[in-house]
Amino acid sequence: MAILITGGAGYIGSHTMVELLNAGKEVVCVDNFSNSKPVSLERVKKITGKDFKSYEVDLLDREGLEKVFMENDIDSCIHFAGLKAVGESVEKPLLYYHNNLTGTFVLCELLAKYGAKRIVFSSSATVYGKPESVPISEDFPLSTTNPYGETKLMIERILKDLYVSDKEWSVSILRYFNPIGAHKSGMIGEDPKGIPNNLLPYVAQVATGKRECLSVFGNDYNTHDGTGVRDYIHVVDLARAHLCAINRAETLTGVEYFNIGTGVGYSVLDIVKAYEKATGVKINYKIAPRRPGDIDECYANPEKAAKLLGWKAEFNIEDMCRDSYRWQSNNPNGYGDD
Repeated sequence: MAILITGGAGYIGSHTMVELLNAGKEVVCVDNFSNSKPVSLERVKKITGKDFKSYEVDLLDREGLEKVFMENDIDSCIHFAGLKAVGESVEKPLLYYHNNLTGTFVLCELLAKYGAKRIVFSSSATVYGKPESVPISEDFPLSTTNPYGETKLMIERILKDLYVSDKEWSVSILRYFNPIGAHKSGMIGEDPKGIPNNLLPYVAQVATGKRECLSVFGNDYNTHDGTGVRDYIHVVDLARAHLCAINRAETLTGVEYFNIGTGVGYSVLDIVKAYEKATGVKINYKIAPRRPGDIDECYANPEKAAKLLGWKAEFNIEDMCRDSYRWQSNNPNGYGDD
């Protein structure tokens, strides 16, 4: 029996496949490589010393995806695949709604058809919108500020309705905070296209000389140093949460929601200082105007995941920075080196 991993060649998907394979799970990967590269899968095989089947297929391609089900004994799914750039989602909302929602419809219809009614969904803390307080718990009000976040929230609701209609389903929804870092081998990591949208890849590119300077957007927030505070989690810790969730899904049905974060908030300048301490490299930065929509603080209450999944973040902020730097140093052009 195999776990279907959609978007398995991506940043979080590839790290999760390492954890699953090391735990003795059988995995089948599908990815259209729109935001990833096949070489990441070859590196997963090298890290784990294990082989697995992978398919280049888009979730919108029903015939191609059904072929995967026909050729494998799939009993569950971890669903990562989807477009994920917030800014692009504002510019191209119809593309995001069509791709992320329709792909999920096709996937769930095939999971039901082939009796694989266990799914772990890759959601996001963006579903909390602008929270009134922190730390954020799973029962907080839900809202979104962009089409990307809206697709996550809509899929959460679709999966909930799916269970209401068929009580055989087991649905685990993991709401990520800010994944950073890389595998300790330095062989897999985050490989953004063009200019990075996220803080850590940008800091890493400044540290390795690929970019000249980091722009810190705003230093007048209501935080200890004026810069925005977020909950950063090591991608390997995040990957382990998926292993815990898929194990739990094997034993029960229903819909469960879990915050996956450390429960600790770090400011932008905290990250810069931690990066400098972990690597010995000076990070050039400048203060820039605030970005519209950014909030003061956002970090998780992860107690539910600890209680029900038996999961807790193990890596600290310096581990995250050190592993990020190792990946960027070993792969200055990302997977493009191959």
